[in-house]
Amino acid sequence: MDKTVFISLPIEDLQTVIIDCVNSCLKNNEQESKSTEQPEKLLTVKGAATYLDLSVPTVYSKCSRNEIPFMKRSKRLYFSSTELFLYLKEGRKLTNSEIEAESETYLTKRKGGRTNG
Repeated sequence: MDKTVFISLPIEDLQTVIIDCVNSCLKNNEQESKSTEQPEKLLTVKGAATYLDLSVPTVYSKCSRNEIPFMKRSKRLYFSSTELFLYLKEGRKLTNSEIEAESETYLTKRKGGRTNG
């Protein structure tokens, strides 16, 4: 059975209680996200090829054309999994609704910036 409690507080005290609760939840959430955050992982050429689902020669080719982010130490190439993920995201195609929203925003800004004279 549900228990219902009614308390009488001035609005300022209620606001303070709500703000304290929200801040406490945010602080706990930050601590949890920090503890679950994984350190950046470095990949070899084979690892990068597997991650990108490409062949090793294709990865070397993309590196020579500076198409993908990489680090070089002596003769070895290393890849950041985070940077490769961002590289993949850059190739994401916009949906029709996203394109329409961008065009609406662009046209709205253009109309607002025009002056008659």
